[in-house]
Amino acid sequence: MRTITASEARQEFADVIEAARREPVIIQRQKRDVVVVMSVDEYERLVHLNVAEFQRFSDRVGAKAQEAGMTEDVLRELLDRED
Repeated sequence: MRTITASEARQEFADVIEAARREPVIIQRQKRDVVVVMSVDEYERLVHLNVAEFQRFSDRVGAKAQEAGMTEDVLRELLDRED
């Protein structure tokens, strides 16, 4: 992964875009990483990965709740009590 300064990124923006199409580019300000520039394909891959991971988590929680006797009817009762 390439790392450049914010000043370099401003001066060589077209090059940063081309580099980011191949791999993420870290931009630093005052020697601290502040942003990452990446391709749209990589961004979409990460978003879909997070959605899939959240779905797996939700499925695990749902299965445990079901094993513990939680049903939609029980959940409705609990929610009705709160109102």
